[in-house]
Amino acid sequence: MSDKKQTMQARYDELTELLSGVTVDTRQRHVLQKELSQLKNFLERMRAIDEFQSEIVAIQEQQKENTDAEMAQLFADELVTLQQNKAQVEKELDDLMYPPNPYDKKSVFLEVRAGAGGQEAALFAADLLKMYTSYAFTKGWQANVISMSETDLGGIKDVVVSIEGEDVYGHLKHESGVHRVQRVPATETQGRIHTSTATVAVLPEVDEIEVDISPEFLRIDTFRASGAGGQHVNTTDSAIRITHLPTGIVVSCQDERSQHKNKAKAMKVLRSRIITAQQQKQEAELSEHRKELIGRGMRAEKVRTYNYPQNRITDHQVEVTLKKLDIIMTGQMDDIVEALMQHERDERRNKK
Repeated sequence: MSDKKQTMQARYDELTELLSGVTVDTRQRHVLQKELSQLKNFLERMRAIDEFQSEIVAIQEQQKENTDAEMAQLFADELVTLQQNKAQVEKELDDLMYPPNPYDKKSVFLEVRAGAGGQEAALFAADLLKMYTSYAFTKGWQANVISMSETDLGGIKDVVVSIEGEDVYGHLKHESGVHRVQRVPATETQGRIHTSTATVAVLPEVDEIEVDISPEFLRIDTFRASGAGGQHVNTTDSAIRITHLPTGIVVSCQDERSQHKNKAKAMKVLRSRIITAQQQKQEAELSEHRKELIGRGMRAEKVRTYNYPQNRITDHQVEVTLKKLDIIMTGQMDDIVEALMQHERDERRNKK
C-alpha cells in the first residue's frame, strides 16, 4: 500500500501543477480535474488509515505502561472506537479501489413467485414477502406492492414490490434465484416434510434516460383490477398491462385507482426488466462458461434453503448456515446480507 500511495501522491502533485498552468484546454482540464478528484479521495482515506493506525499503536503502548484499572478501561474503549473508525475508512477505500455495481445505490423492484409445490409454494412465497418487507422496515426503506396474485389459502402466486431507499439494490441483489423450503405444510395431515420452492428476482429501478423505450414498441392493454378495492374494482378498467414487443417482456400494475398512475408504475418496472435483461445478456456473452453471472445468481439456481424442522437456514452462495431461521424470517437478515456483501467485495478485489 505504501508504494501505491507514493505513486498516487506523485501523480496528484503532477496533475496539480498541470492544472495550475494556462496551456490546458477545456476538455483536457475536465479530464484531469476528474482524475485529480479521484486521487484526492484515495489519498485522504489512505492518510486517515495511517493516522488511525498510529493512534492505535500509541494507545497500545500506553496500555502496556499503565497499571491503573480505570485508565486501562478508558484505553480499551478508545482502542475499540479507533479500530471501528479505521475499519470504516478501509471499507470506503476498498470501494473506491474496487468499485461496486453502479446500480447498488438504487431502489429496486422485488419479484417473488411461487415455484414447485402447489399451495405450499404459494404460502412460502407469502412468507418471503413478509420477510423482505420487514427487512425493508428495519432499514428505513419504503415497501409498496405494485401487483399481486393471491391464492384462496392466503398464499401468493406472484407479487412485485417496490422498495425505495438508499443502497437497496446493493443489499438485496444477491436474493435473486431459487429459494427452497423444507417443512411440514399446513395442508399436510400426516406430518410429512415437503420441499417447495419460490423464485425471487431483484431489479434495480432505473431512470427514464437510462432506458429509451419508443412508444411504437409497446402494446398497452387495460383491464379491471382484481382483489380488494370495493366497487371500483368491478367497474373501472384501471389496471394496466404493458408488453415490450422487441423482448416480449410483460408487466402489469393494478394497485392504484388511477390508470395513469398504474401506467407510470408499470413503465418503471418495464425499464428495470429491460436493463436487467441487457446486463444479463452482456455478462453471459463475456463469460458463457460460467454458471453464475457476476454479482448475481441466475434465477434458475438454488441460492438458499430454509429448513423449518431444524430451524436452519443455509445460503449456498457463501455457504453460510445459521440455526436461527425463526429470527431471520421476521426480517432480521443482516447476518446473511452482510456475508453476501463481504463475499462480493472479496470477489471484486480478487478480480483486479
